[in-house]
Amino acid sequence: MYEWILPSLKEVLSENQSHLAECSSAKAEQQWRVSLAATENLLLKTLAATSPDTTPGLVLAAPAPLFSHPQLTQRLQTVTFTARPFNPLALMPFIMPSEMARNINNIETNTSDNTTFQESILPLLPADPLGAEQFCLVFTDKFRLVLVLGEHQNGKKEFLFSFEPEIVKKAWQSLGARVVLTNPELFADLDIQVQNYPLVAPDYHTIIQFSQLLLQELTITGNNPVTHTSSHFHSPTPPPKSPSRSDIELLQAFAHEVRTPLTTIRMMTRLLLKRQDLPGNVISRLEVIDHECTEQIDRMELLFKAAELENLSQPLKLANSHLTPMCLEDILLQSIPRWQQAANRRNLTLNVVLPKQFPTVVSNPAMLDRVLTGLIENFTRSLPAGSCIQVQVMTAGDQLKLQLSPQFDCQDKGYTTTPPIRRSLGQLLMFQPETGAISLNMAATKHLFQAIGGKLIVRQRPQNGEVLTIFLPLEVGHQV
Repeated sequence: MYEWILPSLKEVLSENQSHLAECSSAKAEQQWRVSLAATENLLLKTLAATSPDTTPGLVLAAPAPLFSHPQLTQRLQTVTFTARPFNPLALMPFIMPSEMARNINNIETNTSDNTTFQESILPLLPADPLGAEQFCLVFTDKFRLVLVLGEHQNGKKEFLFSFEPEIVKKAWQSLGARVVLTNPELFADLDIQVQNYPLVAPDYHTIIQFSQLLLQELTITGNNPVTHTSSHFHSPTPPPKSPSRSDIELLQAFAHEVRTPLTTIRMMTRLLLKRQDLPGNVISRLEVIDHECTEQIDRMELLFKAAELENLSQPLKLANSHLTPMCLEDILLQSIPRWQQAANRRNLTLNVVLPKQFPTVVSNPAMLDRVLTGLIENFTRSLPAGSCIQVQVMTAGDQLKLQLSPQFDCQDKGYTTTPPIRRSLGQLLMFQPETGAISLNMAATKHLFQAIGGKLIVRQRPQNGEVLTIFLPLEVGHQV
């Protein structure tokens, strides 16, 4: 017996899976997060083996886009289902609802590298219990996958997933029936998109790969003793969590809860920016919203990753499994304009000194840009207006050296500095009373650099303030 006229995805998976292990709501949410991370990595590996001119997959998700990696957002077609769709009329000049529906429901987006993808938003009826579920359906040529984080009537959450083609098919049928109810004119096209991907069982190598990625993302849940549900056994009361672990779990939950709505706001903003009839003042305001959302999403990603590393078993070993040779020049050329804009907003000057040739370094491409940007963001917050920052990149033996140093004398030769006041907030954060800024503390930041194969050294110079030096290992063939 279903809760509504159509089964929710949780109900579809529950009735088709005979063995369901009970767990707490917190554990279910953790399983959902690590499974999404493993799915994202699996999709990245799948995309690496496909032609860049193709659309290798379709993702149906709720209540917001779940993947933020540029390669996925640029090459996968994404459809987002939400029970509370954004009302663009609140920011837009009046236009006919039918025209608005065409623009919101199917918007073609051009990215900076001239690839094309589509983002779509479809509503769910307010009474539909599916609106309370978080889900992700993935369709590719190699596999189909459904992940669901649902909630029972008693408020307890449950995570379910399946690679079985028939179960994924039933999940799509349940979701497709809702499209027929709300947007019948769009169902045929969306169903054709789904049917483009074969209904075949995934190769066992894919399942093994997903399992390995899942283990890499899995965090420690504590060494609690095994409990039994039988009335003949009485499980001991679990020991209270240490304050440090509670801080980490709170930070993870906070970062996740902030990041999810910001991702939705950013997606809606970018959809609106694709319109050709917006007044200039509306465009400028939307661009500010997009920039602020992106900046805060990246900060939340960094906080979440730092908290995740604190929970990982053998964190450096697991993180180092993602290290690959990469060209630092590409990342710097993309990041430096953003760093300069951030410095200009604080009335700072950023001078960058780059080598003529960049050697290949070994690091984590997905994390390096975020970690560097987060470090420079924190560095600029600690400097007074009018200061200069020098970013110098050079080789140092078998490592690449990137140094951040303030240059106070470039505008005022008589200026001397005092270290900024920083107060600890829990195990990972620090607070600057002068600016109100909250950021990762230096210990957590150093931990992040270690996780991507690098090393951060902080030196305090009385006349010149803090000097930050990052070392990244060179690829063996490029060592000097």
